[in-house]
Formats: sequence, C-alpha cells, structure tokens
Amino acid sequence: MELSNLKPAAGSIKSRKRIGRGQGSGRGGTSTKGHKGAQSRSGYSTKRGFEGGQMPLKLRVPKFGFKNINRVEFNAVNLDVLQEMAVNFKVELVDPVFLAAHGLIGNASKKVKILGRGELTIKLTVKAHAFSASAKQIIEAAGGVAEVI
Repeated sequence: MELSNLKPAAGSIKSRKRIGRGQGSGRGGTSTKGHKGAQSRSGYSTKRGFEGGQMPLKLRVPKFGFKNINRVEFNAVNLDVLQEMAVNFKVELVDPVFLAAHGLIGNASKKVKILGRGELTIKLTVKAHAFSASAKQIIEAAGGVAEVI
C-alpha cells in the first residue's frame, strides 16, 4: 500500500443527485419538486415555526408568568461556609472581595446575602449587602458585627 494508490472503502462514497438534467437522468422535468405551488418555485423558504397554516405551537400554548423588572439578585452564602472559611484562612473580616477571591461568588461587584444555616463560633466582622434575621442574630451572638454595605 502506498499513498499513490489509496482509495476510500467500497460503498462509502455516494455521488450527489444531479437534478434538472433532462428526462434521461430520471430527475428531469419537475426536478423532484412536484407540480406548481410555492415549494416548486425558486427563492421559496418557510418561516421558522410555520405549520402549513395550522395554528402554530407558540400561539396554541398559553402565556404564563411574568418578569419582575425590580428583582434584585443576591448570591447566598450561609454561616457554616463562613465558619469554615474563617477557620481555614484565619480571617476576622469577611466581605464580597474576600468571598470573590475564594470562589464563593462570581466577582466582588455581585450582591451578597448572608443566610443563617449552620453555626458560628468565631468572632467575625461580616460585610454584605443583606442579612437574614437569623444570620444577623447568630453573628452578633458570637460577638461579631453584621455590617450592611
């Protein structure tokens, strides 16, 4: 076997349909497009979602719900996570910059809300955009400060 005599496997290459090349080809005349109608003419294309005049699916299905344009998105961080971070990195101040640096939130410009799952035994100063009532209570009970940015 040499590069000069390589061939594809038998039956793996099919020749394309040559339509509109006379009656003798078997695909002349209407060129496989049938008789008359838009689909037989040049430049024809359907709109996306068109179902031949039947009511399209997007119009048959009812609308529901709404988007609240005033919604404020928070990244939630629980107290058990803060406890673990404080123990591992020996810190006394936790803020969005610290959380972003350690991969708990996307970046420091995102809003952060501290939630009350878990316990906190270390005195921490926590700066965040929002606190749940239980989280604030637990932080202050441990001798820390819950500061709203």
